[in-house]
Amino acid sequence: MNTDPLSSVVQARKELGGRLRQLRRSAELTGKAVADATGQHVTRVSRIENGAQAPTERNIRDWCVVCGAEDQIPELIATSRSVESSYLEWSRQSRAGMRRLGDLHSVATYRQTSTFRIHEPIVMPGIFQTETYIRQMLAVWYAFLNAPDDADDTVAMKAERTAIALSPSKRIMVVLGEQALRTRRGTASDHADQLAHLLSLMRLPFVSVGVIPADAQRRAIGTIGFWIFDNNAVALETPTAAIKVTRPQEIALYVAMFKQLQREAVYGHAARQLVAKVLASL
Repeated sequence: MNTDPLSSVVQARKELGGRLRQLRRSAELTGKAVADATGQHVTRVSRIENGAQAPTERNIRDWCVVCGAEDQIPELIATSRSVESSYLEWSRQSRAGMRRLGDLHSVATYRQTSTFRIHEPIVMPGIFQTETYIRQMLAVWYAFLNAPDDADDTVAMKAERTAIALSPSKRIMVVLGEQALRTRRGTASDHADQLAHLLSLMRLPFVSVGVIPADAQRRAIGTIGFWIFDNNAVALETPTAAIKVTRPQEIALYVAMFKQLQREAVYGHAARQLVAKVLASL
């Protein structure tokens, strides 16, 4: 499986470009003819058709008019907007504050989701984080993104999300990399509190936590963390952007990847022993 977080966006752009190419061919027009009629360079037409460049709404309107497919304009523009909204840059979003980041990590989405499947190789999932851990994470991102400090509002929003997710009516399935237990935020005491909190959550009957030991024989390699919300969407985060995957066939691949990661993790006493080992080292 390709775990490149941009793969969904790239594939969606290719599919949109393919639909525009089909309209051109159905109208029996060459790429140069469309370029001349729409005021574009022929290489740009080629890049749009191959998904290397996103068309603007003006491009789509002009393209459809030239190809005699004006009835396709609303659907293609809606598709284009959906493609571009699946990749949200942190630097742009963070101008309004950190509490607004993450399209899928909203109170509304958490309320609507019944089953959370979460893979985090190096950090604690947000719903498992103590307030101290959250504030230490936020401090890094405020500096990195040069975002306005709305820490108190963001902490409150995250607390509301967590309360919604950690409800007996939900099902939480988490696979952590052992490094997530070891990645320290703040002092040793702060980290010990975080691990003690994790142990308490692992006892909840609706929460399943597996840990993949650092020396485990690996078959599935999830290079970055991802969250699966029911079977509706997948959220990924890079240092610069949030990625939202909504294509059913791609969601199915993430579900398959998550099942493989579960098979590589240890659970119950073995997982708690890994946590205890890190606690003892503090």
